[in-house]
Amino acid sequence: MYQVVRKLVFTDSHCASDAPKTYEELFEKLDTNKDGKVDVAELKEGLSALGIAFGKGDAQKIVSSGDQDNDEGLDINEFSKYLKEHEKKLLLTFKSLDKNNDGRIDYMEIKQSLADLGMDISKEEAEKILQTIDVDGTMTVDWNEWREHFLFNTATNLQDIIRYWKHSTVLDIGDSLTIPDEFTEEEKTTGVWWKQLAAGAMAGAVSRTGTAPLDRMKVFMQVHGSKTNKISLVGGFKQMIKEGGVSSLWRGNGTNVLKIAPETAIKFMAYEQYKKMLSSEGGKVQTHERFIAGSLAGATAQTAIYPMEVMKTRLTLRKTGQYSGMFDCAKKILKKEGMKAFYKGYVPNILGIIPYAGIDLAVYEVLKNAWLARYAKDTANPGILVLLACGTISSTCGQLASYPLALIRTRMQAAASIEGSEQVTMNHLVKKILEKEGFFGLYRGILPNFMKVIPAVSISYVVLDLI
Repeated sequence: MYQVVRKLVFTDSHCASDAPKTYEELFEKLDTNKDGKVDVAELKEGLSALGIAFGKGDAQKIVSSGDQDNDEGLDINEFSKYLKEHEKKLLLTFKSLDKNNDGRIDYMEIKQSLADLGMDISKEEAEKILQTIDVDGTMTVDWNEWREHFLFNTATNLQDIIRYWKHSTVLDIGDSLTIPDEFTEEEKTTGVWWKQLAAGAMAGAVSRTGTAPLDRMKVFMQVHGSKTNKISLVGGFKQMIKEGGVSSLWRGNGTNVLKIAPETAIKFMAYEQYKKMLSSEGGKVQTHERFIAGSLAGATAQTAIYPMEVMKTRLTLRKTGQYSGMFDCAKKILKKEGMKAFYKGYVPNILGIIPYAGIDLAVYEVLKNAWLARYAKDTANPGILVLLACGTISSTCGQLASYPLALIRTRMQAAASIEGSEQVTMNHLVKKILEKEGFFGLYRGILPNFMKVIPAVSISYVVLDLI
């Protein structure tokens, strides 16, 4: 437990005993080619040579933050200014930890600060954490010890560790029922939050486009598949290509991509408001409160963009020449079926958010803690591959729980567009499927849905890396 907590909160970034003590001396040591500036490569090499550990991407963040003239390097003035500003942030964090204002941090203050972040540790564990920073053996940490330990760590507050285990928005397999990301106050004030949301939306658009044929196959099987009309993957693709050509495999993808932006924005804003309404203990959000807020935010976003969900299903199933586009589809649905048609299948869709989001979050937390306990030796940052793997597994488990409701929703959305199809309620449709097809009839089309996961993860990883 101690090793996990120690690495999670305090990275080994203290200066070596022979490290230079002033900004000017540091700069001279780091400027190996003596061109009057320190670039990313020199910073990485120099800090490693001085025995100063730093996280992946920290060197780039330091240079980018301090580079005022955009020459991809820091001169002595920029270098000194960055460190002075960074020290100010570190001092604020130190003072927030020093709860009795005696100029030193003891084990009780460490223990309390971690408890505020939802991490309960023992006295012994708190003392061991102190020992990693305490240079003079007093079992307390003064400002100088704190400063040297974190001078080249870009994290400036304890909340920064939450970033490592935010549930990534990058993984997008088309079913946006997940709980939104958490953002620190610093990320909100600096504008990092919208950049991360935009990156996630961009990755989602590319991912959905890349897996659109499998998504169309899933919907095709959900609506047209039955015991008497068994549709195989190969047979289904051949049928779709024969009817509309290769491009028909991407029917409905435009609407599916367009709804990412409004859904993400509404979900994020609603989530922040619901957290404020539900949070207790001075604004700290508990796991169950996060789940409730996330579910409510998902329901709010789905309610707002649900007409686009209906149109996406109709466009995905359309025959050649049936609709000329999204607006033509909306116009014909409104004229023929009325406004209520845009909310067919709404109830099972909203009900599906609860098992999906709940299981998704619970499995993710279990996987997170398992990784920390087993592998968090040198860093608490798991890296994008581990995040995506955990997100994939938790999302898959969530899908297993909510898939029957997703199938019912899709059939209700498509019912009016299928010749001879009767308009039924959710309960009647479930009963009908169970009688004619059995329990596994509720999971028809789940194979192509699962097949989307691996390419979605791969595409998301590549797009994120490029961004």
